[in-house]
Amino acid sequence: MSDWTSLWYVWLILLTVFLLLLCGVSASCIRFCCRKKRLPVESFPRHPCDLAVIGMDSDSTAHSTVT
Repeated sequence: MSDWTSLWYVWLILLTVFLLLLCGVSASCIRFCCRKKRLPVESFPRHPCDLAVIGMDSDSTAHSTVT
């Protein structure tokens, strides 16, 4: 069986995985803290919408051309 100190690539892989996890956790914490401190801002102001309703009879020419 090999000695663990001679397997330098295993330690390199473990160190890389640890650093990636540490960076991910740090980025998540920073993102969460920045989101909490900012006031919620609406990206688009709300404007009232106009709604048009057109009534159709079954005898109208528009209805017969659609069907």
